[in-house]
Amino acid sequence: MANMGLFSGTKSSKPLTMSVKSLTVKFRIPYYTHWGQSLLVCGSEPVLGSWDVKKGFLLNPVHQDDELIWSGSIAVPIGFSCEYSYYVVDDRKNLLRWEMGKKRKLLLHETIKDGEVVELHDLWQTGGDALPFRSAFKNVIFRRSFSLDIERSDGLIQNKLEQEDSVLVRFKICIPNIEEDTSVYVIGSTSMLGQWKLQNGLKLSYAGESVWEADCEMPWRGAGVAVPMFSVRSEADLGVGEFLDLKLLVDWAVESGFHLVQLLPINDTSVNRMWWDSYPYSSLSVFALHPLYLRVQALSEKMPEDIKDVDYEATLATKLAIARKVFNQEKDLILNSSAFQNFFSENEDWLKPYAAFCFLRDFFDTSDHSQWGRFSHYSKDKLAKLISEDSLHYDIIRFHYYVQFHLHIQLSEAAEYARKKGVVLKGDLPIGVDRNSVDTWVYPNLFRMNTSTGAPPDYFDKNGQNWGFPTYNWEEMSKDNYAWWRARLTQMSKYFTAYRIDHILGFFRIWELPEHAMTGLIGKFRPSIPLSQEELEREGIWDFDRLTRPYIRLEHLQEKFGSSWTYIAANFLSEFQKGRYEFTEDCNTEKKIAAKLKTCAEKSMLLDSEDKTRRDLFDLIQNIVLIRDPEDSKKFYPRFNLEDTSSFMDLDDHSKNVLKRLYYDYYFHRQENLWRENALKTLPALLNSSDMMACGEDLGLIPSCVHPVMEELGLIGLRIQRMPSEPGLEFGIPSQYNYMTVCAPSCHDCSTLRAWWEEDEERRRRFFKNVVGSDALPPSQCLPDITHFILRQHVESPSMWAIFPLQDLLALKEDYTTRPATEETINDPTNPRHYWRYRVHVTLESLRKDKELKTIVKDLVCASGRSCPPGGQEVASNTRDKQQVASSREKNPISKPLSGVPQKGTVAVV
Repeated sequence: MANMGLFSGTKSSKPLTMSVKSLTVKFRIPYYTHWGQSLLVCGSEPVLGSWDVKKGFLLNPVHQDDELIWSGSIAVPIGFSCEYSYYVVDDRKNLLRWEMGKKRKLLLHETIKDGEVVELHDLWQTGGDALPFRSAFKNVIFRRSFSLDIERSDGLIQNKLEQEDSVLVRFKICIPNIEEDTSVYVIGSTSMLGQWKLQNGLKLSYAGESVWEADCEMPWRGAGVAVPMFSVRSEADLGVGEFLDLKLLVDWAVESGFHLVQLLPINDTSVNRMWWDSYPYSSLSVFALHPLYLRVQALSEKMPEDIKDVDYEATLATKLAIARKVFNQEKDLILNSSAFQNFFSENEDWLKPYAAFCFLRDFFDTSDHSQWGRFSHYSKDKLAKLISEDSLHYDIIRFHYYVQFHLHIQLSEAAEYARKKGVVLKGDLPIGVDRNSVDTWVYPNLFRMNTSTGAPPDYFDKNGQNWGFPTYNWEEMSKDNYAWWRARLTQMSKYFTAYRIDHILGFFRIWELPEHAMTGLIGKFRPSIPLSQEELEREGIWDFDRLTRPYIRLEHLQEKFGSSWTYIAANFLSEFQKGRYEFTEDCNTEKKIAAKLKTCAEKSMLLDSEDKTRRDLFDLIQNIVLIRDPEDSKKFYPRFNLEDTSSFMDLDDHSKNVLKRLYYDYYFHRQENLWRENALKTLPALLNSSDMMACGEDLGLIPSCVHPVMEELGLIGLRIQRMPSEPGLEFGIPSQYNYMTVCAPSCHDCSTLRAWWEEDEERRRRFFKNVVGSDALPPSQCLPDITHFILRQHVESPSMWAIFPLQDLLALKEDYTTRPATEETINDPTNPRHYWRYRVHVTLESLRKDKELKTIVKDLVCASGRSCPPGGQEVASNTRDKQQVASSREKNPISKPLSGVPQKGTVAVV
């Protein structure tokens, strides 16, 4: 926790040269920097640079014991006041990073005498210190706390010193994690501080702008439910969950003791206008909301027949057809209203290009804007003509305005409802955008048309699938301080008070692939430090042609293709040495291979299936050790999992040893500082662009620099029990999770808790033995008692948030487990064409009527010491007899008590 301004005042030992009355402010802050870095203070007044970091006040370093202390003094007039923050810069005062949290305020009262010194003993503010001031807490969970009377004006220093050599010390601390009625004391060795006796200590008074949290012994913790918007089911929806359904979901959440509702991305994804667009992480626009979630009943009384499953194309077409009919009847009334005019003026920067894009997509029957003729390249002049009132298609353009306006109205209504109920609405920020999107059309300089996947193929990309997203041009984005990202977050904050950053590793580095790739293996990190030709030659590696070209020998062809190897060789390869082959020009990339195979398959010229032949040919073209940089032929990157290739296996021992060492260095050591600095440039711009609480999805192959940066920036990480981040563990231990985490038994990218339990008998036994602590044979089905045990582990963890997929909560009752568990999986990450169509098989109205399930869930949340929203504080009486429950715990090994939960206290000692 940052010291929010330890103040001390003394008489200056040096005469001031200024003729006017003044005093000296001395800044002091411990902070460890790297070589070539300095610390400075920048603030609102000219003496501190007027928020221009280049003009900020540089501090001087001095070592004190194990700390590096930065300090410096400036002369200021009596009555001086300002805001200020600390910044890290290089030797040219280029900004490297800045502290998180609120701007510091300094107000020196006029009674502080001429010539005195005011010392500010600060601590660097991390993102964790700023969390209580995020809207999720400030405006939703603790909104009632601001009714407290302010007992003393903050920052007003009254100098009442009687002796010239005495010192005035003021204690000031921000403690957001205690209850409103908690008393806070400072105790110490002096008589003024109670001589270590609490009853005689110095009691601190409430000074305003504090965000209070839970109890003294344990920081505030809450729980939530996660469900995709399209998965929600209500009696009023039309084939898919709708924004106004969130009001029912919020009611159920409150009644079940949940402070948070988490969604998947809700932006428009209608790139291809078919079921592929069900993938919510490939946005047509990062600003526009998806028309799929429109409540058409709010537009018209006409209602088509009920649709029970998510049929993406049919549902979207039906809704838009109804919306068009209503639009034709009321367009002038709505579009001339003050509400619409306000919406339009606030959103026209993205709304106009979005509407034009949708029109051109439909007109040219493709979202590939390279096929749009003179409209292929965006310009403001072309846009103005396209959307002008004189154009024949003006009503088509306005229809898209109209739909977005109603989506905004409906989601805003649901978001405001959630805020009033004390429920945090948590959105999702995708790491990528579709290559054929509004954003790549309007801002082509912000994107590289290489493609990306999150990381080298790991458990999320078992087959090395290529996401197909363009990578970001961070250098270009930095020129306007990441305005595109800041605009995205500003737009999200209109509806959400928290958000999840999808694949946060992308802000450290991304796994970049050439545009011609179809899988994720032949890639490199961006940014990264490549292996230089000079470096490799020093190690005795010199045959770069051998290492960078596909290594294809006759025996490889015969092994893979059997008797059909001659056909493959004749149609895809050429022999350049005796027994050595290379791909011909017309099929020397994965995309070229796939295209040629398709032609061969259509002519029935393949002996094996097209898929198998493609996989085998891809294995050949990926059989390399080094990847040559296309922009610099003297730079190289080690191919992911190079030891698995026959190209590597056939090398001499010296080359193998050198390349293994360089491979390990490239993937696990070489880039750490570069990636750290990259994240510290990009992420603060996002985090400071809104006051939403930010969480980061940090699963997968995690570089060692990631978690320290997340901690510094106050980003909350994700912990999934079956995907432990600790080495050597098969199952995570929730009781050992860090506070700054969200814990969950499953997520949308993996099977549900019930499906996971039932799919692997041996793993199930190991879990039962090592986690449950029982040698008994576990049941083959995930019974409600097992679900209860696992969920209780999570709610009793130290994690700030325990967020459960709705499917896992429904598994607490047998009534909801009749559906096959495999049908409840939202996404299969190994399938790039997965249809995202899961819907909950029970309506929200029915769930609200199920008092037993709400009682079970609320008992879990409240008994764990986690906070419940207003209306969810009281623990409902159990439907089961208390004695029966106690008796069952004696017999059932999964009902044993878990880690204890501290009792709430009334006094905090700091």
